Amino acid sequence: MILLRKLRHIGAWCALGITVAASACHDPARPGGPGQDVPPMLHLVAGSLDNPLFVTAVPGDTNRLFVVLQGGQIRVVRHDTLLATPFLDVSGRISCCGEQGLLGLAFHPQYAANGYFFVDYTNTAGDTRVVRYHVSADPDVADSTSATLVLGQAQPFSNHNGGMLAFGNDGYLYIGLGDGGSGGDPQGNGQNLNTFLGKILRIDVNGAAPYAVPATNPFVGQAGALPEIWAWGLRNPWRFSFDRSTHELYIGDVGQNAHEEVDVEPPATGGRNYGWNRMEGLSCYQSGCSSTGLTLPVLDYPHTEGCSITGGYVYRGTRVTALSGLYLYADYCNGWVKSFRYANGQVTEQQEWPDLEPGGSISSFGEDAQGELYVVVYGSSGAVYRIVPLTPTP
Repeated sequence: MILLRKLRHIGAWCALGITVAASACHDPARPGGPGQDVPPMLHLVAGSLDNPLFVTAVPGDTNRLFVVLQGGQIRVVRHDTLLATPFLDVSGRISCCGEQGLLGLAFHPQYAANGYFFVDYTNTAGDTRVVRYHVSADPDVADSTSATLVLGQAQPFSNHNGGMLAFGNDGYLYIGLGDGGSGGDPQGNGQNLNTFLGKILRIDVNGAAPYAVPATNPFVGQAGALPEIWAWGLRNPWRFSFDRSTHELYIGDVGQNAHEEVDVEPPATGGRNYGWNRMEGLSCYQSGCSSTGLTLPVLDYPHTEGCSITGGYVYRGTRVTALSGLYLYADYCNGWVKSFRYANGQVTEQQEWPDLEPGGSISSFGEDAQGELYVVVYGSSGAVYRIVPLTPTP
């Protein structure tokens, strides 16, 4: 296994000038000449991080990254240097760890003007809290006294808390919640429109305090359905993202015992039922299930290939043209990174990227202000890597 991992990363070593056999550095199958796409590799941005779960950036800020640590801190990386002082520390407010902790972060689209950002964590009772904070006079430190509760949800079990936060192109905040935990969705939350559990919510954090419900949400005015719900039938959406170009919503939904899945939603198309717990991926979870009324995943993979999907992003940066328009995702257990292209309702160009496999459990991907992508490796000595072009050899 160690030898295999070394062979996979020889290309990266050559690019960094590390001495290896000259024949190993030459790969005629890899393009690298003028006008050709150069394949990607990983560049270490920050290491020795304690259980990092996410990385993101302030809109328009090309100098800094913000790394979410499960234990309750948000750390700042400026020009690939980890700052000593945390941006925010909510470790006294949360439960940790397992699938609990500080799980998500999103900066307001007008952060430069209003200084607002939002975090998702499980509180000391294990329940989900979405909280708004404000930056202090120091741009690298938040005002820890500015906490304003936006939304809460009781969690019946300790797992499947979701935790992803992201602003859509519409300016609304999207919130991911798992089905409430245990196994098999024993409370039936995924198919219950009267709970936030097993859903993606969409709220307007500008319209009222603490939020308003967008009038265009699919269940507004429908009896027996919560108006905040945007999408349902999800088990544990561990990372979703919006394509910067098409504004499609990509959801990596973690499976139960057999299948992992990726769902893709056209822009401004809410109300879709992604099937859990009637179905798991493209297969029945309940005996004799029907897919009528469900939106099936565009891709699933069996547990012979992995056990827990980490959803990623469609690459819309400019540095690694070989990835342009591809959706990258990973498996937390097996550590691989794969991609596909989605267009006209079809998945094509499926590919694995060994040079993007950092040798650990990938807890998340991230995107900076310029659309470049990052890989987050979980663990007590976790790390954040930037995806960069492999330097071609002469």
